[in-house]
Amino acid sequence: MDRDYCILREIYRWRFLLSRHIMDLCGFSGQRATDRRLKILLEAGYIERNKILYGIPSLYRLSYKGKILIGVNKRIEKNNIEKIPHDIAVLDTVCYFLKKYQLKTSDVTSEKELHSADGFGRRSHKPDFVISLNEKSYAFEVELTLKSKDRLTSNVKDNYRNYDKQIWIVPKEQMRIIKLLKEFQKSYDGMEILSLKDYIKGMLKNKINTPIKNPSNMV
Repeated sequence: MDRDYCILREIYRWRFLLSRHIMDLCGFSGQRATDRRLKILLEAGYIERNKILYGIPSLYRLSYKGKILIGVNKRIEKNNIEKIPHDIAVLDTVCYFLKKYQLKTSDVTSEKELHSADGFGRRSHKPDFVISLNEKSYAFEVELTLKSKDRLTSNVKDNYRNYDKQIWIVPKEQMRIIKLLKEFQKSYDGMEILSLKDYIKGMLKNKINTPIKNPSNMV
């Protein structure tokens, strides 16, 4: 039952998960064991499985019954279809860092949780997720498409003010984004840029240029 609650809580705080994310976030031994457990939760009505976009695996979301079970907000969350590829890349990144540096899920705060902590009022920028370790905070941004320079500038400044370090993960073909971020590096210390490589799609080859030297000292 503890693992079932873990599945429901993780789905809630990330809005949706793929089965591979559930396997990593909830400590399953393999994909087959994960899918067996998900089948039980589906049949019991605690989660829903939706096929939203061609070429993307089914998304697992909480049902109304699942939300009641874990005592969270029961309002229906709208699907932002355009944001799904970005959110999957964020989740793959989260799972990668959790696995590579043996972090706990409690070390990670999702964007949704960051907004919830602000309460009601004007919706301010939040990073895609934050890792907290050794009394330091690390803001992670997965940037797949180019924003306006003004918006990107504002986000960099917000992260600089609010976190000890900000780590931007960008596809290597997005040279305009990388160029802008490198300009910001001249003015803002504690800023790293990583290339979004094939490791995001499956995390099989462990190929990442990372600024993090070891899990106990994320610098």
